[in-house]
Amino acid sequence: MKNDKHTSAIPEAAITQAYSQIAAVIQLLAPYTIALTPHERQIMLKMGDKSLAFVEKAHDYAHANPTVVPSYLNMTAFDVDFQDAHGLWSLVTLVKQLEEALEDTIMTAGSEAYHAALAFYHNVQAAAKDDVPGAKAIFEDLKTRFPGSKRQSERESTKPQDTGTERAGDVQNLSKDLLKV
Repeated sequence: MKNDKHTSAIPEAAITQAYSQIAAVIQLLAPYTIALTPHERQIMLKMGDKSLAFVEKAHDYAHANPTVVPSYLNMTAFDVDFQDAHGLWSLVTLVKQLEEALEDTIMTAGSEAYHAALAFYHNVQAAAKDDVPGAKAIFEDLKTRFPGSKRQSERESTKPQDTGTERAGDVQNLSKDLLKV
């Protein structure tokens, strides 16, 4: 089992401080942000990298060439929309970098913790079969996470006392079942 990517715990003070700062940013921007319905998100024009460049050029051209700006186009509103779309774009990019770093760290730490828990589970399962005091209660509690199939339960109830070789096969079968979960 490899557990070497996530080796340092993030101090609780750092998480608390980050949470406070993110909450402060949310509160700071709350009066200016908009919540859309799923339908509004679906039907709205979307601006990506290429669209942003197009909008920027059109905005510049509109200011440089007011004679070709349609009379129904509110340039003040266009300026506000462009300014916020452009300004928030870099903020969103930064937040996405943070989100990716957090998700990668969560995935790594979670994977390593899950591997460690499975190693413990397999060991306590073997200890329960060997009647190690206290192991059966732990195994019974943890095995509820892996209900397995009726086939596996039937095999265990009809099986005579197994040897170490048979137990190794059971551990392999359990490993295969765990990979399905």
